[in-house]
Amino acid sequence: MKFLDLAKVYIRSGGGGGGCVSFRREKYIEYGGPNGGDGGRGGSVRAQAVQGLNTLIDFRYQQHFFAKSGQPGMGKQRTGKDGDDIVLRVPVGTEILDEDQETVIADLAEEGQVVDLARGGNGGFGNLHFKSSTNQAPRRANPGQEGVERTLWLRLKLIADVGLLGMPNAGKSTFLAATSNARPKIADYPFTTLHPNLGVVGVDNVEFVIADIPGLIAGAHEGRGIGDRFLGHVERCSVLLHLVDATSADVAEDYQTIITELEAYGGHLADKHRVTVLNKVDALDDDERATKLAELKAASNGPVLIMSGVSREGVTDVLRALRSEIDEDKLRLNPAPEETQWQP
Repeated sequence: MKFLDLAKVYIRSGGGGGGCVSFRREKYIEYGGPNGGDGGRGGSVRAQAVQGLNTLIDFRYQQHFFAKSGQPGMGKQRTGKDGDDIVLRVPVGTEILDEDQETVIADLAEEGQVVDLARGGNGGFGNLHFKSSTNQAPRRANPGQEGVERTLWLRLKLIADVGLLGMPNAGKSTFLAATSNARPKIADYPFTTLHPNLGVVGVDNVEFVIADIPGLIAGAHEGRGIGDRFLGHVERCSVLLHLVDATSADVAEDYQTIITELEAYGGHLADKHRVTVLNKVDALDDDERATKLAELKAASNGPVLIMSGVSREGVTDVLRALRSEIDEDKLRLNPAPEETQWQP
């Protein structure tokens, strides 16, 4: 299924049905009186967060959602039928934005969460409603309330516990493929990852979700590359896993490039907990490994782990470091540890 995290939709709620002007007319009943019924309510347009979806691709092929209007009232005190509601089924983590793409109308971050996007119009009163002791034969009825029409944007921010960050070819996809059942594209050229990937990782009898996004480059916040378009997918993560390519000529510069882009992106992304890892250490000898590790520790001013997604060296330590940064209530028990848990 093709990944799509931004979609534009046009919605319109149904208008209310008009009230009816009617009088009771039966043989031998001279003064039957008014009996016009009220109009039905128009259908509303709602959005609901559901499990099992991780893309907005359905809204690429259908952008217009128009609810039906309510039926007019009828004689014999009959109320018109209400219009059917329309429910937009969206993935958990979807933000609903106004037409300006800045005003957030709703953030559907939990399964089952429902929000009204356009409420249907009320039905008009029939002439029966206006009957009184001084107006026993009213000849007026209200028209139905008009529906609401608006243009909205849907923006998906994936729900994951860990977000993978790094320069292109830092080994993010290799790490995800080595530790989960996800099968992202892996190649020896930059930008092999063109859209986010999710993988479920198990360690020490618990599971958590890791999101891999395309690599960042210098100037990403100004539109260079494609990684900045997907930074929103790691905004909800509890911890960020920052992978630095050990085979790079300057690991300190690569590290600082990512930090600069996080700070320029904003949204408190740079303030999130980070686990810094020197990746691809299997390609270095002991002296080179020690030199690169010292350079990265000096640049990050904090602890640095070493890892190789190919040889599996240090992977368990990295997973345990990530697990310690995730709240216990967000971790899921592994139903079959012997089959799905990460094995070093």
